[in-house]
Amino acid sequence: MATVGRRAALNPRELTRAEDRSSFVYLERCVIHREDNAITAEDGEGVRYIPGATIGTLLLGPGTRVTHQAMALLGDSGAGVVWVGENGVRYYSGGRSLTRSSALVEAQARLWANKRSRLDVARAMYLKRFPGENVEGRSRRELLGMEGDRVKAAYREHSARTGVEWKGRRYVPGRFDEGDAPNQAITAAAQCFYGVAQSVVAALGCCPGLGFVHSGHEQSFVLDVADLYRVEVAVPVAFDVAAEGDEEVGARTRRALRDRIHEKGLLERCVGDIKELLLQGKKVEETDRVGLRTDQGPDIESGRNLGVIW
Repeated sequence: MATVGRRAALNPRELTRAEDRSSFVYLERCVIHREDNAITAEDGEGVRYIPGATIGTLLLGPGTRVTHQAMALLGDSGAGVVWVGENGVRYYSGGRSLTRSSALVEAQARLWANKRSRLDVARAMYLKRFPGENVEGRSRRELLGMEGDRVKAAYREHSARTGVEWKGRRYVPGRFDEGDAPNQAITAAAQCFYGVAQSVVAALGCCPGLGFVHSGHEQSFVLDVADLYRVEVAVPVAFDVAAEGDEEVGARTRRALRDRIHEKGLLERCVGDIKELLLQGKKVEETDRVGLRTDQGPDIESGRNLGVIW
């Protein structure tokens, strides 16, 4: 078998599109290695094989060990890798963009750099979360107030629907086990969504730090994207899981959320939503080439020396 150093990196056209991948795969208490283009997970029950190019995000839970070769495959395949502690998520990406084009990240930077367009994108995000709302002319403070009211209403709605008692959102970082069942489930669902959103943002080549609602954090845009589906998907799943009992809430939430993401085709929607928000209906050419900027006119081809006059 060829070594990692001798095997050529996968071409973007050979990779599975982000929207066609598994949303996330969770592994714990195992050794993760690679065999050809598959990830292997070995524990006391045997070895499982997972094609690397079909993974959106790999969540590594407690007791996992991963080899350098496995990480190299995940990186070449564009898969996101998130280490998942029992009390939270930390972002350590092992992925790379599935595209070689900078079209989306350049569009994101242009919208983010202008105060007016940055607010316009924030309004569009709220409209995706709460269809039918009037966001025209709304300030950021008004948008945040609207969001708070809608999220609280969603908690009350699903508490009544499932019969799960709701005492309010309470979560202290590092104290996951101290929360009641619905709070644990909401936290676990949010953690999974952050991982999924992070993998899609990375796969599309966007900048995770340039957020339109969140700011000041390296994952601001990831949090923006994850929140698009919180009320629609994460909250009802969390209350459904809490209604089933108080045992293993985190694990059951992950399984239920993975099934719901698949049912709703959420990865495809996520890709489409990001492109709609950033490109705003504009057609862009996604090319696999490096150009050189000029003061006027189109970019020129790189790869050759240019004299003073050209």
